[in-house]
Amino acid sequence: MKLEGKVALITGAGSGLGRQAAQLFTAEGAKVAIVDIDADRAEQTLKLVEQRGGDAIAITADVAVKGQITAAVNAAIDQFGKLNIVWANAGIVSRGGAAALGTEQAVEFEDMTESDWQHVLGVNLSGVVYTAQAAIPHLKANGGGTILATSSAASLVAYPKIAMYCATKAGLTQMTKALAMEFMHKPIRFNAVAPGGMITNIANNLRMPEGADMALIARFSGLRGTVEVDDVAEMVAFLASPAAAGYHGACITIDKGITAG
Repeated sequence: MKLEGKVALITGAGSGLGRQAAQLFTAEGAKVAIVDIDADRAEQTLKLVEQRGGDAIAITADVAVKGQITAAVNAAIDQFGKLNIVWANAGIVSRGGAAALGTEQAVEFEDMTESDWQHVLGVNLSGVVYTAQAAIPHLKANGGGTILATSSAASLVAYPKIAMYCATKAGLTQMTKALAMEFMHKPIRFNAVAPGGMITNIANNLRMPEGADMALIARFSGLRGTVEVDDVAEMVAFLASPAAAGYHGACITIDKGITAG
């Protein structure tokens, strides 16, 4: 029960890593605000949590819209009275990442449109900024807390055909470090995790451009297989707990060796 008495807000909690984490956090004693752009998926996660006796609420919000994620944070405060942990986990890879988690189409850099770029940037980086800005006043009022973000191994090594994703995740990793410095003398910890490939809806639905060099793409597949979602969720639960008090400005790579060489 390493999160007993804590209140957490998790974005992108309607599926994949966020859904697994919502169940783990409540099993560890936290109350959780499940935030997702897809209302049905958020409710499905809520049902899974409640079936296990967890205490949670489901909130629909697009993290790329500052007013919506601010309202989501306020709703969590209204429900639970405080906020201790915020995990900006929502993310997309490329063109087509949307509410229903349909097919995402990786695009050649030359074919990337302004809309493509603004969409990925909005969710992966601006969404983290807006989430943190909405949460920080509440964390400060509560005497401190922790803000976590989901980066990627793609922030450390470059993957072909998903330049937008690589760029936004690299920006997120560096922003985590910059905020850790800015808040060095304040009681809020900032950390990130950088998973390698996981079997999630997003990964299953990502399509490469026609004619893509699959031998080149295969170079970035882990020799030990894909990362387990449970392992990443466990690491985030640890980083959110008092046991991780020494972690501030860290980006923990969980990729089965992809970025080791």
